[in-house]
Amino acid sequence: MNEPKKLASEREAREVAEAAREKDWEHASFARGLFDGRVELGLIQPLMARAGAEEEGADAFLERVHAFARDHIDGDRIDREGHVPDEVLRGLAELGCFGIKIPKEYGGLGFSQTTYNRALEIVASRCGATGAFLSAHQSIGVPQPLMMFGTDEQKQRYLPRLAAGALSAFALTEPDVGSDPANVSTEAVPSEDGTHWILNGEKLWTTNGPRAELMVVMARTPAAPGKKRKPISAFIVEADWPGVEVAHTCDFMGLKGLSNGVLHFTNVRVPKENLLWGEGMGLKLALITLNTGRLALPAFCAAAGKGCTEISRDWAARRVQWGQPIGKHDAIAQKVGRMAADTFAMNAIVALTSAMADAKTFDIRLEAAIAKMWNSERAWDVVNDALQVRGGRGYETAESLARRGDEPVPVERWLRDLRINLIFEGSSEIMRLFIAREAVDHHLEVAGDMVDARAPMGKRVAAALRAGLYYAWWYPTRWMGWGRWPRYAEFGSNATHMRYVDRASRRLARSLFYCMMRFGGGLERRQAVLGRVVDIGAELFAMAASCAYAEKRVQDDPSDTSPRELADAFCRLARLRVEERFRHVFRNADAGTYRVAQRAMEGRYVWLEEGVVRVTESLTERPETPAPTGARTGAPVGAA
Repeated sequence: MNEPKKLASEREAREVAEAAREKDWEHASFARGLFDGRVELGLIQPLMARAGAEEEGADAFLERVHAFARDHIDGDRIDREGHVPDEVLRGLAELGCFGIKIPKEYGGLGFSQTTYNRALEIVASRCGATGAFLSAHQSIGVPQPLMMFGTDEQKQRYLPRLAAGALSAFALTEPDVGSDPANVSTEAVPSEDGTHWILNGEKLWTTNGPRAELMVVMARTPAAPGKKRKPISAFIVEADWPGVEVAHTCDFMGLKGLSNGVLHFTNVRVPKENLLWGEGMGLKLALITLNTGRLALPAFCAAAGKGCTEISRDWAARRVQWGQPIGKHDAIAQKVGRMAADTFAMNAIVALTSAMADAKTFDIRLEAAIAKMWNSERAWDVVNDALQVRGGRGYETAESLARRGDEPVPVERWLRDLRINLIFEGSSEIMRLFIAREAVDHHLEVAGDMVDARAPMGKRVAAALRAGLYYAWWYPTRWMGWGRWPRYAEFGSNATHMRYVDRASRRLARSLFYCMMRFGGGLERRQAVLGRVVDIGAELFAMAASCAYAEKRVQDDPSDTSPRELADAFCRLARLRVEERFRHVFRNADAGTYRVAQRAMEGRYVWLEEGVVRVTESLTERPETPAPTGARTGAPVGAA
């Protein structure tokens, strides 16, 4: 019998995550300012004025992608067959879609994050699984970390292949490793002659893995002298090397055409020059890569919002019940109105965060995490409402609708495909913890030792004195808004919403301060409280982005003021959510709910499960499925 793996303790896990954090804020961050009570419009307005601007040749490229997606990507067929055809991936490669952001000198198109996201929206509007191929390849696969951290020799060797269509993947997750990298067990040790690393381990849920030619693999490497903990390093691995095996291809409720699976590495010889960045830099590489890589999912969500809005407003206008179109009935009208407003906000967030990434003068770790979390949750609400608006036709599959002669609108598929976005690349729960940690970073720098029970008394006293001096100035300024209001006149009819963002931002900063003082070192365990604080900041970010985006659109076309209407509608809804969360930061049912959860896990409420066939009873042993022989499914994209 295999010995159970020894998993890292809570303290060890936190130390590993903290060690990989980017400690410094060398560049500006609009979202960080919001959590500190500062609305720094000078950071976003110049960006938003240029948002959506494309480089030379980008529009023509996007037109070609649009035509190809329309004519050659059949999302319903891919969903039905569970496979993205090789000819689709080859066609996208020939268009240059596998190297959109790769510099021209390496065979790529050299386009911006803005163009990249627009291309992903087009592809994903036809098929989420096909969009996932491109995103997993470029956003978090080999190209992004290689461009950021690779040597010149590594770039020369691999970037041209990747741009030409060699599919790539990113292998971090393991059976015991989801959001907690402390439990990585895959290992790489130097060969006796020092020319290679010997890689052994297993990776789970590797998107693109079963069809990839190249991948970045995270593995433990030997500890430095005097250190106990083995650091995590990153390696470029080629899929056809001996010892690399696809052990299983996973099937999911949505994204049926996704290529995702379990990979085994058995004594894989990785040349020493395939180490990325340096020993022990793997986890930091992963986190920095994700700062930009996460921007793809918000674009997918915005695309879904556009599709849902289109089919819902059309159906609500045409479907007549009780003597008038269902969109005239308030219950349905509320859904359609929220859908349009939320889609506008999702689009604004994508435009702003893409422009931030392109500017390369921002630290976007908070903005990217907020965009990923907020857009994925809003998109889920939007598609859920779209299904409700369509009624039975929303629940019925597109194939069944077509067979009986009705319009084959694939809302059911969209709903299944979108659900994973709340889990992919950091679940919503992990995103809230990540955002909260970065949001309180400033306070921890000032008063961290004061609230840390493990800190020596001398450090705690010194921190208390330092904090007293700092907060004597800081706290009053988070109440007073003198001289701020006139700045928002440029937002016209939405100036009142920007003034609200200002007031709420200062209230948010005070609330974070109160949390630090009330919970001290235990704040990190009050995840429900932190989640509400994060949600407030995310809503304020979405409001600011929406108002700025609306003004940008009106300036581009003064004859059309409809963007202001959408921004106004969105902000009114967002303000209700913000006020509700403020009310429950401290006045809530968290403690009682936590107690019930612990007692439920202890079995106290087993009686509640009586009267049905228990799930565990139905999990009977099934005959084992023969393991794959190692043959890879599907030819490499770049193969003839």
